[in-house]
Amino acid sequence: MAKNGNISTSVIKRLPRYYRFLGELEKQGIERISSRELSEMMKLTASQIRQDLNCFGGFGQQGYGYHVASLRDEIGHILGVDKEFPTILIGAGNLGKAIAMHINFGTRGCRLAGIFDANPRLTGETVGSIAIRHTDEIEEFCKEEHPVIAVLCIPKANTQAIADKLVELGIKSFWNFSHYDLTIDHKGIEVENVHLGDSLLTLTYRTNQLGKAEDE
Repeated sequence: MAKNGNISTSVIKRLPRYYRFLGELEKQGIERISSRELSEMMKLTASQIRQDLNCFGGFGQQGYGYHVASLRDEIGHILGVDKEFPTILIGAGNLGKAIAMHINFGTRGCRLAGIFDANPRLTGETVGSIAIRHTDEIEEFCKEEHPVIAVLCIPKANTQAIADKLVELGIKSFWNFSHYDLTIDHKGIEVENVHLGDSLLTLTYRTNQLGKAEDE
């Protein structure tokens, strides 16, 4: 567990990377690894890795390093992957369907319980094993199933109003793909805004810089 509640966002954002890299090591049958070896894989300093993990108590042994499976389990517990947070997805267009089909919610602490869309033509269509429901059914569904996470793949203009309504229905966290920087003015609500286009623009910037360097 964390030593205190003041863990920086940068540390939190590195935890999934640790979890992923340790999973790859585990698949390779590697039982232990030093902070130096892990730093070389992840392109971080060994000091940074030790500092990050010490935020949660530290898990290594001097002269031994880290036990890969145990460290991955500990980080997974911190991340909440051993939970089954009931989750709903709003917006069953191309992006919503892709997320529902290709993100393994179960290995990330979530249970995708319902998919909703305002288009009546999609009602009853299945995505995986889940039938799409009309958004008119969200309120009744939330009262019965008590989801706490919502994935938003909806038009930008609708995002704030729908999010406010979902908070009233018990949603505590949002994974937001709506191209709207969602900020919920309610205590205890978490938001992760995802802008895929921003990631691509970051890459095009770096590619542009490569071109400039080659011209010099």
